[in-house]
Amino acid sequence: MAQPVFFMDDRAASIETSLVNKMLTVFKESGIQDLIKPHDIVAIKIHCGEYNNTGYLRPVFPRALADRVKELGGRPFVCDTTTAFYSYYAGRANALDELLTAERNGFTSASLGCPFIVADGFLGDDDVRVDLPEGTILKEQYVAKAIAMADKLLVLTHFKGHGAGVFGGSIKNIGVGAASKRGKFNLHFGGHSMGFRYAPFFEHLARESKSRAWLEELRDSCPWGLFTINEHTFEWDQSRCVCGPGGGGPCNDVLGRMRGIHEDAGDANPVSISDSALACLKIVGAGHGTGNAGFINLAIDITPVCDCAPMSDRPIIPNMGVFASKDIVAVDAACVDMATASVGIPGSRAYEDGVMGEGVPKFAAAASRFASSQDFQLNNGTKIGLGNRDYELITAKPGPRSEAVFHWDPRPVAVRMREMIKKDPVYPEGGYKRVETVDLESLR
Repeated sequence: MAQPVFFMDDRAASIETSLVNKMLTVFKESGIQDLIKPHDIVAIKIHCGEYNNTGYLRPVFPRALADRVKELGGRPFVCDTTTAFYSYYAGRANALDELLTAERNGFTSASLGCPFIVADGFLGDDDVRVDLPEGTILKEQYVAKAIAMADKLLVLTHFKGHGAGVFGGSIKNIGVGAASKRGKFNLHFGGHSMGFRYAPFFEHLARESKSRAWLEELRDSCPWGLFTINEHTFEWDQSRCVCGPGGGGPCNDVLGRMRGIHEDAGDANPVSISDSALACLKIVGAGHGTGNAGFINLAIDITPVCDCAPMSDRPIIPNMGVFASKDIVAVDAACVDMATASVGIPGSRAYEDGVMGEGVPKFAAAASRFASSQDFQLNNGTKIGLGNRDYELITAKPGPRSEAVFHWDPRPVAVRMREMIKKDPVYPEGGYKRVETVDLESLR
């Protein structure tokens, strides 16, 4: 049975059609708003953006959502989790780093109107283990405790490309982003046989590399100190390696500069991501995506790489708008299908990788570092009962102006300001000194 996905495009021409108000409109029209009951603790899962990333959602979006949750009687908090050691200079590897990065990017209790919480604790192992017999690959997963403890979960997602997941929608936002650091090592195959596929490449480095500086960078990329450089040899303690493709350790970042080494397990990453998403929904009581969670995708600034990168490339397709559903697979499927139907942006990765045309899949070519298809997450999500890929796209109409205005005082601004103007007229008595007639033709 097709699941309803509510949609509004990104165009705006009035206070009712601002993108913030459209987000709140689909939040209401999709029925997600009805999930919130008085005194519910509500986790709003966002991606706060890596240090120096600029593609992440502006803080006004979770702020507006948190304000609405409070109006409904809920107790919201906005959250993200620590990262695996996926990047050589990652700025969110522990809670202190993440809070500093989040604040730099604008996510504070003052800006959000509610707490910002690092959901998996200081080091990333404050979590809850979830049995996952339904999983295609993962049979257990570790979910960040603050998210697991919430009564309701609102997944507010910047839809874009993703190196490991091919695309990053709601499934990725909780499949990776709601997993603790321990869970991230699991879903990226830490300690799995696919995590050891670098062995031939490391052996080649030991024999052939002439760049000691590059080897030293690789050595310094391992938190466990598994690389040793001797005068004439380069050694790797494979038996202790717990990293995997797509986000285990910074060696992925260093090795990722050399194409062709991530292919062995690449297709498995998006499958494990959707497995992990199911674990998150199970622990917050959302079952198969229809209980205690709702999903809002903002398909704007659709960059080829995730917001966990320390930069943001030019978007690969134009803005699409905002999507909302109680079904996590359906909302992502709607975004992927509309992205496929879109035309690429000149000069972007879509142009460089030859996927500019309408009807041409964009993400496997222009975004993925590992996997070969943008369908893995969606197909596996349908298989394991995470949600339904079949959807009905419903275009919502703008809500009433009364719901879009300055909600602290919805009166017209003139009425709000009238008594102040009586005390201080603002306009100078006698008017301003200005030239009455100006020769504008001479300046044209």
